[in-house]
Amino acid sequence: MPYKSKKELPDSVKDNLPAHAQEIYKEAFNSAWNQYDTPQERRGDSSREETAHKVAWSAVKKEYKKANGRWVKKKD
Repeated sequence: MPYKSKKELPDSVKDNLPAHAQEIYKEAFNSAWNQYDTPQERRGDSSREETAHKVAWSAVKKEYKKANGRWVKKKD
């Protein structure tokens, strides 16, 4: 279900991503949750929640990368 605040994000997100990346994750998840509400909108047999998490991680990876075990903002 959609997240109202960063505090509600899964521990795997809160414990690893910087604050800005958490915000990106939350917004992307919530948007995907609304966009992919019916099975016809999703690929394969992924659930609505699985799809939203995949989209959220993809959005984070556009601006952040993992370096030396930590998520850091990509340089332009």
